[in-house]
Amino acid sequence: MNADDFPTPDVDVDSVDPESLKDRIDAGEDVTILDTRMQSDYDEWRIDGENVTSINVPYFEFLEDEVDDDVLDRIPDDREVTVLCAKGGASEYVAGTLAERGYDVDHLEDGMNGWASIYEAVEVDRYDGAGTLLQYQRPSSGCLGYLLYDDGEAAIIDPLRAFTDRYLDDADDLGVDLTYAIDTHVHADHISGVRDLDAEGVEGVIPDAAVDRGVTYADELTTAEDGDTFEVGDAAIETVYTPGHTTGMTSYLVDESLLATGDGLFIESVARPDLEEGDDGAPDAARMLYESLQERVLTLPDDTLIGGAHFSDAAVPADDGTYTAPIGELVAEMDALTMEEDDFVELILSDMPPRPANYEDIIATNLGQNTVDDEEAFTLELGPNNCAASQDSLAGD
Repeated sequence: MNADDFPTPDVDVDSVDPESLKDRIDAGEDVTILDTRMQSDYDEWRIDGENVTSINVPYFEFLEDEVDDDVLDRIPDDREVTVLCAKGGASEYVAGTLAERGYDVDHLEDGMNGWASIYEAVEVDRYDGAGTLLQYQRPSSGCLGYLLYDDGEAAIIDPLRAFTDRYLDDADDLGVDLTYAIDTHVHADHISGVRDLDAEGVEGVIPDAAVDRGVTYADELTTAEDGDTFEVGDAAIETVYTPGHTTGMTSYLVDESLLATGDGLFIESVARPDLEEGDDGAPDAARMLYESLQERVLTLPDDTLIGGAHFSDAAVPADDGTYTAPIGELVAEMDALTMEEDDFVELILSDMPPRPANYEDIIATNLGQNTVDDEEAFTLELGPNNCAASQDSLAGD
């Protein structure tokens, strides 16, 4: 039986929307989740947290009229349990099966697809340039983007295709025109929204240094070279070439206050260097990254905020809820930023996580070499980003 082709339960089962579940987790409420996806999917990607108890029992264990006692014994009967699956069909059926047996259950609307649709905008309080800076956060994958707006204009850095309409709606709500959609590099973990926004009349911008990777649509967009600036109201976004994660990796200094580093530097780690040239090219890329960090990033004033394109479970948000931190703080907490080059290279090659799911197809799509529809694009990017060099935090080491 297909996991999405289940009958409606004979008993009423409450559902919980993804945003409400996240609010409960963020508030510190103890949450128990029964994840009914296959173990391989569960192992790769799941809802987790200090106050989250997560149990994996695949849905097929509940297909028999008599569910094994060993299965039922794994599910707590002294608390509410939220059942989830990939898209919502199997979880509703399983929740109904458990409700018939007296369990206190609800199920997650749209499953992990619904979880992947959560996208929050949080203001960066410590940003002190012109205008207002928001950080977009996608908790399911750790993707981050930045919306700067001032004096009737706005720019989005590292937009996601899945949220193209969201950016346009937010700009309308703020009473500003979305002027620029800017990418830091050819992403390997999500489908970029730059081309879709450009098709809606927003000026799409990609790094000039990324074009040689095989970008097929470069002549349709604006290419940003090192030192180029983009005006947004009274604010200026300066292009800063910072290769290493990829040869085209480019950061953007937002009105001399926050450096949007893409996948070059995160608040808990540094970039992995193997997604463009593989393991063979990783050592040279790591040395390129070291040079970029030492000569282009860490030479900025200590109070310059760092805002990456991702965060991991190991990242600790700032007091304002954003995944940002001053350069001086990162240098003090992350030994990797003060190491000699050889030690740095050895460190970041030593503990890299698995490569992002479907990363080759995602890269090809972002280069314009593959064409996928919106549903395929959304499915391709489900799962963790895994763009950092370490599975654990390097901050505080």
